[in-house]
Amino acid sequence: MTSSTPNSTNSLRATFLDYFGEQGHRIVPSASLVPQNDPTLLFTNAGMVPFKNVFTGQETRPYSRATTAQKVVRAGGKHNDLDNVGYTARHLTFFEMMGNFSFGDYFKAEAIEFAWTLLTRDFGLPKEKLLATVYAEDEEAAGLWRKIAGLPDDKIIRIATSDNFWRMGDTGPCGPCSEIFYDHGPEVFGGPPGSPDEDGDRFVEIWNLVFMQYFEDPPGTRTPLPRPSIDTGMGLERFAAVMQGKRDVYDTDTLRALIEASANTLNQDADGPLRASHRVVADHLRSSAFLIADGVLPAKDGRGYVLRRIMRRAMRHLQRLGAHEPVFYKLLPALIRQMGGAYPELVQHQALIAETMRGEEERFTALLERGMSLLNDETSRLGASEALPGDVAFKLYDTFGFPLDLTQDALREQGRTVDVSGFDAAMTEQRQRARAAWVGSGDTATETVWFDARDKFGPSEFLGYVSERSDAEVRMIARGNEILDHADAGQDVAVLLNQTPFYGESGGQVGDHGTLIAPGLRVEITDTQKRNGDMLVHYGRVVEGTLKPGMAVTADVDHHRRQAVRGHHSATHLLHEALRRQLGTHVTQKGSLNAPDRLRFDVSQPRPITQDELAAVEAAVNARIRENTAVETRIMTPEKAVAEGAMALFGEKYGDEVRVVSMGLGDEERTAYSVELCGGTHVGRTGEIGPFRIVSENGVSAGVRRIEAVCGLAADRLTQEADARLARMADLLKSTVAEAPDRLAALVEERRNLERQVSELQRRLATGAAETGNETINGVTLAARDLGDVSPRELKGMAEAIGKQIGSGIVALVSSADGKGSVVIALTPDLTERFDAVALVREASAVMGGKGGGGRRDMAQAGGPDANAEAVFDMLRKTLSA
Repeated sequence: MTSSTPNSTNSLRATFLDYFGEQGHRIVPSASLVPQNDPTLLFTNAGMVPFKNVFTGQETRPYSRATTAQKVVRAGGKHNDLDNVGYTARHLTFFEMMGNFSFGDYFKAEAIEFAWTLLTRDFGLPKEKLLATVYAEDEEAAGLWRKIAGLPDDKIIRIATSDNFWRMGDTGPCGPCSEIFYDHGPEVFGGPPGSPDEDGDRFVEIWNLVFMQYFEDPPGTRTPLPRPSIDTGMGLERFAAVMQGKRDVYDTDTLRALIEASANTLNQDADGPLRASHRVVADHLRSSAFLIADGVLPAKDGRGYVLRRIMRRAMRHLQRLGAHEPVFYKLLPALIRQMGGAYPELVQHQALIAETMRGEEERFTALLERGMSLLNDETSRLGASEALPGDVAFKLYDTFGFPLDLTQDALREQGRTVDVSGFDAAMTEQRQRARAAWVGSGDTATETVWFDARDKFGPSEFLGYVSERSDAEVRMIARGNEILDHADAGQDVAVLLNQTPFYGESGGQVGDHGTLIAPGLRVEITDTQKRNGDMLVHYGRVVEGTLKPGMAVTADVDHHRRQAVRGHHSATHLLHEALRRQLGTHVTQKGSLNAPDRLRFDVSQPRPITQDELAAVEAAVNARIRENTAVETRIMTPEKAVAEGAMALFGEKYGDEVRVVSMGLGDEERTAYSVELCGGTHVGRTGEIGPFRIVSENGVSAGVRRIEAVCGLAADRLTQEADARLARMADLLKSTVAEAPDRLAALVEERRNLERQVSELQRRLATGAAETGNETINGVTLAARDLGDVSPRELKGMAEAIGKQIGSGIVALVSSADGKGSVVIALTPDLTERFDAVALVREASAVMGGKGGGGRRDMAQAGGPDANAEAVFDMLRKTLSA
């Protein structure tokens, strides 16, 4: 699946991680591209992001040294390289950031020695090809480069700008950094860093070592950190280019393989005139596939919108390359061959990735054809090199889903630009709405008070897997960000205990309710939430007594509510597996709610689920429930769990150890029917779930379907209510429940026959005895009929029949069906020059207390709340008499 040559990208990654593993670093798997600890980031955009709270001291890990190969996407917000991708030698939306980290363990000397040894010994780079930059004031780092690496002063370049001083933000940890550069030689244009020609290609940065040694306060003052730390970053693709003798990341083995896959699939020259398009497709294939694997799906806003932009940009270039049908998903196997070994999520979610790509390309192809037609029409009216008006670019975006960068990309070959200011003006309202809707990413922003509490008290001990009642000590009471020394009856509080049986909301399972009690004290808990990762905070109200820190209380979970919640949660696991077996392995969880009265389950599924499929799924779940097998829970590492077939839900945050929940009888391929990583609470045996019923299925967004279902007592109530309605219906029909459907069908058919008979009788009544009720006014015959409870839809046909009978005249028919008035006025052809049926019917509507009416000059209809037929007829008589 992966290349094994010494300088292949996969080998370089492995060598880096193995080296630091041998130096006592924990090899930490790449975190998700969806950040879990920073609400300000759209995507994970640097290797240190997963460790941000460790560096700030808000989180601790069971290790002080770490190394990672971190997936990174830079395609939105501050870090956005999208426009340059495919047209430069270095820009990518997706890349891998190699790094080694010290959390208060080693510092500058060790970091420099590790880097120098790895580069010159393990990777074999010539020492004379390397040079380093340091912050101008960091004499310590300069001295270490001389001492450890033996670099002469002319290869230790002092940089006085912020390029060599790293900050996490306006405040927080910061420090000088030292960048390592590789010299391609004098035959390549460019100067060393800090020189006028530094933007040339001769000297390329391959590694940045950040020395976090200060804490910066708002005024800009810096104080030394008590435990200085190390954060380094090496872009794997850029380093692979150096190691493979290339100066372009797209010429490295992994990306070159993807470019050739694109060229071969479309029978195009990989290095021909459309070379840039192949490069765009190769890069965007990686970012799209990895984002989908990490749970992002194309959408109209947020991360999903950025993904859609990336995918549609790639699809536009595939169209330039001659694609006339979906092609993007066909390149996925080439990516998996290159990177599936290092990133198994690509293999695990291959079906979902392919289906998402194919569906998006099918939708976009139709839009693209129409959008490009509009673009070509508009540009044909422009002068040479004249910019496309901003309102046209906005129309392409708003109507055809063309992001601005895609339009700019399409115009690039014509040498045109877009009036961006005009586009921005048209987009202002949408952007403001999107910003208002965007609430951040990753975990819910945690109140600062709980960060302090985590440092002081450590994590909460959860006892709820084995108990619903336990003694506990009150550690802290808060309200918002205020810490309280006591809380009296009537006050809302957030309570932290040293241990608790209360489950904190996560993984779709709602937080527990219950009580905290002690002599003279009662606190009603109405929600439990996780804070700062592993702290369980109880939200509620003191209803009796005074609550104080240090008190001993009994924490008692609402048993019946918990029982109903865990039944729905366990049913969700069985539902998930049943859907995958019925529809395919592309089905994965996109969201869930496990509440006491219902479950809601969102899954990746590109089309509606049929009633037959839902019935089969429901039957499969109930079959597993009737087996009444024990629900088994094991604790193991995430890697081992996945290796044994457990389903990991991407987007969920897993620790070093995970709970693996198995339920249902297995088969030759699997030890159990359902095996999932899950930290929630579950039933002891599947039979405790009780009956399971699917209530509804509908779409919630592109490629996502929502199933709502009930089980246990909730399902019993649903069945009882349905049975009661059936019994009532059978009683009304004077039949048994079993006979009711046939009896109802017979009555419906009988009603239809009666309605037809009544309609025919009413028609005959209205049209019979043509002279009856007719009167002549100023030589015009007026056929006025008050038809009573005749359906309004019958009036026009009757009016037409009466008009034929009288030969010449005006027909006015009024009905009062359903308590409302309806009037039709019809003219025979000889009178349409003298009168207008629309004008007459509007006057009639006004008489009935209505407004409006419409139709043709010879026949019109209107209505009103007052079915006063005689008043309508009097109005017509006056009109004819005038």
